[in-house]
Amino acid sequence: MNFAVITENWRYLLFGTFPDGPLEGAALTLLISLLAGGISIFLGIAGGIALAMLKGWWANLLAAVLGFFRAIPVIMLIFWSYFLLPVLLGTDIPELTTVICALTLIASAYLAHGVKAGILAIGQGQWQAGMSLGFTRWAVLWHIILPQALRMMLPSFINQWIALIKDTSLAYIVGVAELSFLATQVNNREMIYPMEIFLFVALIYFIMCFSLEMIANQVLRRLEKNRSSLAPLSGKQLKQLAFL
Repeated sequence: MNFAVITENWRYLLFGTFPDGPLEGAALTLLISLLAGGISIFLGIAGGIALAMLKGWWANLLAAVLGFFRAIPVIMLIFWSYFLLPVLLGTDIPELTTVICALTLIASAYLAHGVKAGILAIGQGQWQAGMSLGFTRWAVLWHIILPQALRMMLPSFINQWIALIKDTSLAYIVGVAELSFLATQVNNREMIYPMEIFLFVALIYFIMCFSLEMIANQVLRRLEKNRSSLAPLSGKQLKQLAFL
């Protein structure tokens, strides 16, 4: 094995032509996952709240929409975003935007179901105690239930970010110059070092994902150590919230 191809191209694989050109490579992979992950957290929380609180056909409709996005392959949604969004909006949309849109929709669907599960995991006694103090159902959710549910969901949010990092590798099919795209470029140019090139790429993905996995495990251990802080709120604490 000859790793000279790596020493000659490592900076290109990590950053592309930046700062002389646009940010590409592994740095763009992280940027895509950060943008899609950040947006999907807000959409996922909103969707999870709606799933937990809505009733009747509205709840069924939302569950069907989220189920649709969870059921289709990521690569199909990237294709649909790439080809259909410009037609629907009547304007050209950058490839990067279509990829972020596709990844955000899928991540939001998964996070919404996770947030719903976190909300439903909180005991009914806290709902009843909050409403007995004069809170509306939405006020109980916002002040009492949701903060506890989100703290329990932190490891799941990080795990979803890990999944997004791996899913960004599919962006190469629409010409987004992320890590896999640049690795293919280098491989096509060199022709004789595919194993070395893609071993290096696999190592980069491993470092990014393993680092986040360690963070998720650390968060989980901290939550387990502070389990008392996740205990049901006392009547005194609920009364204090009633005056906020």
